[in-house]
Amino acid sequence: MEIPQAKKMEMLRSLLLARRFEESLTELCKIEGKIPGMMILCTGQEAVGAGVCAALQPEDSIITNHRSHSHLLAKGADPRTLMAEIFCKRTGCNKGKSGTLHLAVPEVNAPCTTTVVGGGPPIAVGRAFAQQYRRERSVTVCFVGDGATNEGSFHEAMNLASLWNLPVIFVCENNLYAGAQRHEEHTKVKNIADRAAGYAMPGVVVDGNDALAVYASALDARTRALAGEGPTLIEYKTYRWRGHGESDPQLYQPKEEIAVWQAACPIPKLRGDMLIQGLISADELHALEKKIDAVVQDAIRFAEESPYPEPHEALEDVFA
Repeated sequence: MEIPQAKKMEMLRSLLLARRFEESLTELCKIEGKIPGMMILCTGQEAVGAGVCAALQPEDSIITNHRSHSHLLAKGADPRTLMAEIFCKRTGCNKGKSGTLHLAVPEVNAPCTTTVVGGGPPIAVGRAFAQQYRRERSVTVCFVGDGATNEGSFHEAMNLASLWNLPVIFVCENNLYAGAQRHEEHTKVKNIADRAAGYAMPGVVVDGNDALAVYASALDARTRALAGEGPTLIEYKTYRWRGHGESDPQLYQPKEEIAVWQAACPIPKLRGDMLIQGLISADELHALEKKIDAVVQDAIRFAEESPYPEPHEALEDVFA
């Protein structure tokens, strides 16, 4: 597949933005009382969000999980309001009421981040059913971790999506750990994608650190869904460099294993290919990195300077 230069640039920018955004969060979390709540990052596996979202259109939806920053940024979320929400400030995308783990950005069709393991697939199936019922030319992508694929809700969602040929793409980011459990400690099959056969849908295994391969596989699944051929399960093999959360000392992750995966970082891979192909020069790359750093620093300033919500605002925007 010949991937347009503009798409490669989009993915490179997404990778760099997600990495810089979360590197800043790593440092901010070291300051006591700076950011409330548990901080869960996707450092090392940003190519999944960048590649998948580059294959989508604005009208497509994503349902994501607790490791959501790269997905939301790649889908077009404003770094300022995202950072403000992580700080639980009134100017955040959810008015300071969600914090980092329950982010929702409806304006980019990212209506739900759920920390309930396996909570996303049924919601995604409902969203895809609505798209099909309204005869919309759009799809829903559901991001889950490998641990979520052991939940009953995941299998129920897969079954119903297949039965009704719904335009949904199940994306499993297999980063080798579900919390502190290695893949082989919680799942017998080597490839999560093998489970797709039980629901008569394609199951695809892709290098999750190769943004271009991620993009191509997601685009194929989207094309298939829009053709009325139903859902696809894509398993992206990747790795999280950090612990389950920033308070996790990672005692269960061998340092040698982390080093191997850091050497397979998705950013140098795409950046190097683009430099070799002449799609970006070293000066242009340096300028892009400086611009992204400025964007992140501006987002932090915006968050720090924004007010916290007033107590009475907790009773606003309540469904019932």
